[in-house]
Amino acid sequence: MTHLSLRLRVFLFFSLIGIGGIIVVLGALILGYRQLGMTEAFSAFATVAITAGFGVLALATFVWRLFDENISKPIEALAAQIRVRAEAGIDTALDERSAKYLGDLGPAATAISDKLGRASQATAETVAQKTTRLERQRAQLLRILSDIPVAVIVATPDDQIVLYDGQAADLMECEAPARLNASVCDYLDADTLHETLARMQEDKVMRRPITIKGKSGAVYSGHIRVFEDDSGYMVMLEPLDPDAARPLVYDFDLFDQTPAKDINETPLRDLTFVVFDSETTGLDPQKDDVVQLGAVRIVNGRIIGSETFDALVNPGRPIPAQSTKVHGINDDMVADAPDFGQVRETFQRFVADAVLVAHNAPFDMAFLNRNDHAFQNAVMDTVHLSAIVFGGSAVHTLDALCDRLDVNIPAELRHTALGDAMATAEAFAALLPILEARGFQTFADVRKEATKHRRILEVHE
Repeated sequence: MTHLSLRLRVFLFFSLIGIGGIIVVLGALILGYRQLGMTEAFSAFATVAITAGFGVLALATFVWRLFDENISKPIEALAAQIRVRAEAGIDTALDERSAKYLGDLGPAATAISDKLGRASQATAETVAQKTTRLERQRAQLLRILSDIPVAVIVATPDDQIVLYDGQAADLMECEAPARLNASVCDYLDADTLHETLARMQEDKVMRRPITIKGKSGAVYSGHIRVFEDDSGYMVMLEPLDPDAARPLVYDFDLFDQTPAKDINETPLRDLTFVVFDSETTGLDPQKDDVVQLGAVRIVNGRIIGSETFDALVNPGRPIPAQSTKVHGINDDMVADAPDFGQVRETFQRFVADAVLVAHNAPFDMAFLNRNDHAFQNAVMDTVHLSAIVFGGSAVHTLDALCDRLDVNIPAELRHTALGDAMATAEAFAALLPILEARGFQTFADVRKEATKHRRILEVHE
């Protein structure tokens, strides 16, 4: 019973009361009928049994509804709000009005939540001071690196990229979309790379010149260096533009991450996600077409703001005026845009083997998978995740979810593909620690729980 939700357990409790009440009434009537010993009274007893049975069920249902609305749902909502503050670090006020029939539980939860918030604020101020110092040091390091005309990629022994700079990003974009935690072999020839690393290990050298082909056939020259503790290696290549900007994209925690073998058993934090959204000519995937596709990547639970996808799409037909009123995209804006086939192919390279995430995912996936073109990526839906965290009775539109998680969607970006994708990504990133704290550690855990909320998946745009 512990794996069942509170509302379901309460429902089963009242169902047991209703069924038990009927059994008691029927037992009493059968006993009375036998004691009376009058066969002609059977009809009257049957009428009483039926009336009493329906009456007991109606009363149990009525009381359950009152209990569900005024006790179960408020407790579920209050628990979700506490989780948001405790696990996601979002300082939103608890809604005591929803817990007005719960006695002192609402004020008590607010008191402890406020105390936790004050403690967290003090900790955050200390962290912010130290972070400011680290940011100054990082800026100084970047100024030094900017004078070194080298494109730098750092990878784990399994070839997963944990750092690349701006010049490396320019080089990588010539081969495939630049992606943290992607494989170096998605960009550079795997055979040459691994043969060079093997020879370096045999010769016991830490650095060696390398000439290597990209996936496009382009040839790059530079050096490769392995780390002393065999924790990975660094590829340093001649940049395409030595004067280009050098922003760093990195996450050194990826050094400690075990490559996923079975996605179902992989911890949520170890998965790479692509959160996406589409804007269309209408709401029918069989008849309408995509006019814009936007996405952002999440690696190690962190939004990689520099790794985004934003493309207008020419639907090959006029965009209805009422659709333009929603997303602001008109025929002139897409006149020179590529068709959906081209954009979809580029997008597929961007997502690679990441888990796709969307709000009301079946709607967007129906457009992606048209014309027998099926994406093989695993999919997660923030509507389901919202139901897991906040309960099935809550409102699960994107606006409602963002409001609960204190995610701000600028009005000018609402109903743009990248704007909605970014908002969904922020909400998703906030939900991850809450899911983990609830005991949903792996992809399989979340998927199993999500199946309990399939019925709520309607259009939540």
